[in-house]
Amino acid sequence: MLTIAHVSDVHIDGSARSAERAERVVRHLSGLPGPIDAVLVTGDIADHGTAEEYEIAHGLLRFPYPTIICPGNHDSRPEFRKVLLGEAGGTDGSAAINQVLRVGGLTVALCDSSIPGRDDGHLDEETLRWLTEILASATGPVLVGMHHQPVPVGVPYVDDIRLREPERLEAVLRAHPRVVALLVGHVHTPASTVFAGLPVYVAPGVASTALLPQETTAHPPLDFDLPPGFALHVLSDDGRLTSHARVMPALDM
Repeated sequence: MLTIAHVSDVHIDGSARSAERAERVVRHLSGLPGPIDAVLVTGDIADHGTAEEYEIAHGLLRFPYPTIICPGNHDSRPEFRKVLLGEAGGTDGSAAINQVLRVGGLTVALCDSSIPGRDDGHLDEETLRWLTEILASATGPVLVGMHHQPVPVGVPYVDDIRLREPERLEAVLRAHPRVVALLVGHVHTPASTVFAGLPVYVAPGVASTALLPQETTAHPPLDFDLPPGFALHVLSDDGRLTSHARVMPALDM
């Protein structure tokens, strides 16, 4: 059995508030008594994509577990690559940041669905080729992650800027039966749905929580007072994934 912690949408913006919310999640996960095998962070690390924001995030997102992080629509690839990945000269800073983590027989393939300068998402040809190669070489279960959700989830604010041309991803996923689930962020609320015959799990937001149209008429429909959240995904030995959403306890006033 493996347990993957799933964190998303930290949106470090230089404020004490954003840093405090991220630090609470990191401290909580780092202090859990049971084993965590890896941490997956699905994008929007910085709010404005500045080097200063990534420096703060780099100091905060330090888990005592193997960790893999991808960009979101608020991120900037060159600054992300330089500060969070330590990649300097000689690297095409504008190229997609795709990463793979292998732990305990599990492969985690984290795709870069961001489009520089835009809020919606897309997987370029290079990324789809990379993902196809990762899936073809996997000998055990695979979790595929990215920032943007591939289907509407009932929050128009983010459904309008979801992953474009999802059928291209669907073709890749359906061709590789080792994929267990798709893990995403972007929506700022825990949610589950189905895509390509697979479960899709949307992580809670750290910076804020998005509300459904049935819950608010505000635009954007974001609640900044609800506590930050995260998810724990438990992969059983028979390849079944069970997902648990958690929110941080309220701070004592």
